[in-house]
Amino acid sequence: MNFDKFPVLNTARLHLRQIQATDADALFSYFSKDEVTEYFDLPTFNTIEEAHQLIKDWAERYERGNTIRWAICLRDNPSALIGTCGFHNFSAEHFRGEIGYELHPDYWRKGLMTEAISTIVPFGFEQFNLNRVEAFIDPANVSSRKLLEKVHFSAEGILRDYFFEKGVFVDAEIFALLRKNHQLPKTDDFK
Repeated sequence: MNFDKFPVLNTARLHLRQIQATDADALFSYFSKDEVTEYFDLPTFNTIEEAHQLIKDWAERYERGNTIRWAICLRDNPSALIGTCGFHNFSAEHFRGEIGYELHPDYWRKGLMTEAISTIVPFGFEQFNLNRVEAFIDPANVSSRKLLEKVHFSAEGILRDYFFEKGVFVDAEIFALLRKNHQLPKTDDFK
């Protein structure tokens, strides 16, 4: 993951760019909401410092070459972060990586994350030479399930007590998309 310049991606409605320290207020605005962190591996934020630390963590992991996280912005307002998405847990030996994502609730159910994921997955296949892209969700997270199914990921099973989050063991459902099964969603899928 050696880029001379952080890769900027654009879609019909979105501008995906590098996350900056100036995005902390926007990040905090939704990570401070329980409905956003309900299925996330982080607790609900109480202070802006937590947003600054998360941005710093993502930047450090990017520098080490094991994470890339884009700020999701609307094309008509490319400086205002409304969510993030990206890759982590790369396994170069096995040609696979994992995606993660979240979005401010004001932008839920508009097809924006479908559009973002449909852009970064082909990027992963092409730029990182991935054969397999994975996603882990809480089995109760119906919205994430629908998103992943819409972008052609397949559910592969439940991993019981797979993660220890917020003081308890939680199940994880694994989804995956193989390069040979990848197909771009239709524009109507973004609605």
